[in-house]
Amino acid sequence: MHEPDASDGTRDAFPPSLRAAQDRLRRVQPEAYARTRNHLDGAVTRLSPYITHGVLSLDQVAGYLRDQHGLADSHKLMYELGWRAYFQHVWRREGQGILRSLRPGLLRDADYTNTVPDDIRQARTGLAVIDQAVRTLYATGYLHNHARMWLASYLVHLRKVHWRAGADWLYGHLLDGDLGSNHLSWQWVAATGSTKPYLFNAENVARHAPPGWHVQGSLLDTDYDALDTWARQPLAPPAPGEHRLAALPETTNEPALLHTPPFALRSASAGELTHAWLVHPWAVRNPCTEAAAPHRKRLGVFAADFHNAWPWSARRWHFVHAAMREVCDDIVWLEDPPPASCAYTDNPHLHMTGKAWPRAHCVPEPLLWPDPAKRCNSFSQYWREASRTAVPARAHRSVPLVDA
Repeated sequence: MHEPDASDGTRDAFPPSLRAAQDRLRRVQPEAYARTRNHLDGAVTRLSPYITHGVLSLDQVAGYLRDQHGLADSHKLMYELGWRAYFQHVWRREGQGILRSLRPGLLRDADYTNTVPDDIRQARTGLAVIDQAVRTLYATGYLHNHARMWLASYLVHLRKVHWRAGADWLYGHLLDGDLGSNHLSWQWVAATGSTKPYLFNAENVARHAPPGWHVQGSLLDTDYDALDTWARQPLAPPAPGEHRLAALPETTNEPALLHTPPFALRSASAGELTHAWLVHPWAVRNPCTEAAAPHRKRLGVFAADFHNAWPWSARRWHFVHAAMREVCDDIVWLEDPPPASCAYTDNPHLHMTGKAWPRAHCVPEPLLWPDPAKRCNSFSQYWREASRTAVPARAHRSVPLVDA
């Protein structure tokens, strides 16, 4: 049985510290990013785990790029940061509605399975691009955006897995899993959050991935018209042998997803929560600059109700816990919503389980741009209304980059 191998240093690919995040931000090369971002070995920033967990906010990243590189909002990197901001905008308006299809898809929900098949979970489909993506996900907790799109498209349109099942599965293993960016990206691929499905073929993989990922001679070695026809037909998943290249690879064990932390964590007492500043997993930064923060104890919290619904890999538990240790006086397990006297930075994750946090001392989450007053139904509409400079929508269909 093949186990994900972290001996190549992948466990240290995302050191859980503010200094590591800042160093990575300083190494960003905007022009190289613009040229190569679609390639698996391209100059992507790999800042997403730090942005998702609030070590750096999206507006801090954008501000640095404007100040140090003189980037206008029309630059490709700023444009892709805008995709994340757009997904957050939709999430703030839709709330738990992002867990349901925003519009009818290509097929009925009943035409899709609600379970990710074992051969996908075990990285033994025989399709190199899919098996390599799954192995990389398990070994690092990270995937290049193009690999995420390929994986999602294959599951939904070829294997007829409902987008929600795939999104939940991927979220659990991602170090940078963000319910808004992740689930709305899956809806974008599935055409329940966009006007047409995202499809890919062997030529696309060969153009953007190294040889070990290529799938010439497979089911994917066809044109987009054929793939579109397949996506619109409620066919059962291909039988073994019909979509594979060669002999099946060894089974890769899927890492466990945990509802509770893989380390000791005591339960919070009611008294210590009173008047504390709560550092939750989506705002893991020193709150000393917040007006509500002075003289408050900085208490890191993991909320039981959230993790009961959304388990994490051990890798992610350790990443967030280590980042919290840098900025918190103590870290606790939160069984119930905190008291109204506590303060914290708002985030949509806190309102996804039906147990809403009190808002008496809630500080708004930093935004990339001022939020449009009305829900924007497309990225292009959001871009026109929210960006500081009037940038026309691009003629081509840009892929939303969740790991900018």
